[in-house]
Amino acid sequence: MTPTIHHFTASDGVNLAWRETGEGRAVVLVHGLFSDAQLNWVKFGHAQQLAAAGFRVIMPDLRAHGLSDKPHDPAAYPPRILGRDLSELVAHLGLADFDLGGFSLGSRTSVLAVAQGLSPRRLVLAGMGLEGLLGWEKRHEFFLEAFDKFDSASRGDRHWFAIQFMKSQKVDRVATRLLLESNSTVTEAMLARLTMPTLVLCGDDDRDNGSAPALAEALPNATYEEVPGTHTTSVTQKALGEAMVRFLTAG
Repeated sequence: MTPTIHHFTASDGVNLAWRETGEGRAVVLVHGLFSDAQLNWVKFGHAQQLAAAGFRVIMPDLRAHGLSDKPHDPAAYPPRILGRDLSELVAHLGLADFDLGGFSLGSRTSVLAVAQGLSPRRLVLAGMGLEGLLGWEKRHEFFLEAFDKFDSASRGDRHWFAIQFMKSQKVDRVATRLLLESNSTVTEAMLARLTMPTLVLCGDDDRDNGSAPALAEALPNATYEEVPGTHTTSVTQKALGEAMVRFLTAG
């Protein structure tokens, strides 16, 4: 089933898109940086796996990404804006009982949204480690450096693969840089609010956002599971969707 595409207007007037497929219990899935819902959740079958398991799968495109607006006004990127957008989408859809999952930046966005009051029944944090939340500054600096080297980096540069991914996705560099520069801090107090059952899900060769096992240990009610792959390839694995289905349908 091809997901349908919908739009709503955020409180600051920015037009945001989401894709939707399936019927049943709602699960909101949030994609990673420089990606979109189509690439992270639809292309490799994860949305279809969840829909087949009886879920209504809701997949927003973050501002500055995908089919959503990509404003070039710095005022469109206040701190914690992605968490606010996610909360506003949940309110727009009238979701009172739902699950939430994210990959990489989507996991960080999910944590920020819970810290701002969102209350999913269950939470999936994929492609994320403890340092990617509490030590985001290093990851943040890495991507800003990649922007600076966008037209000059050569193969072998540690930014090379990130730059090639940005080029393949034809990212709006002005909008995504503004988003990154609005860096929002995650604190230990925020992690303490993640009291719902949480699955920390990560590639067995993915260290891009730090230690996923350490993140699971730091959360009040989390389990850790590995799937094959690196940060780039783990999201393409069927095993990722299968693990999400098992967790969200358990108990």
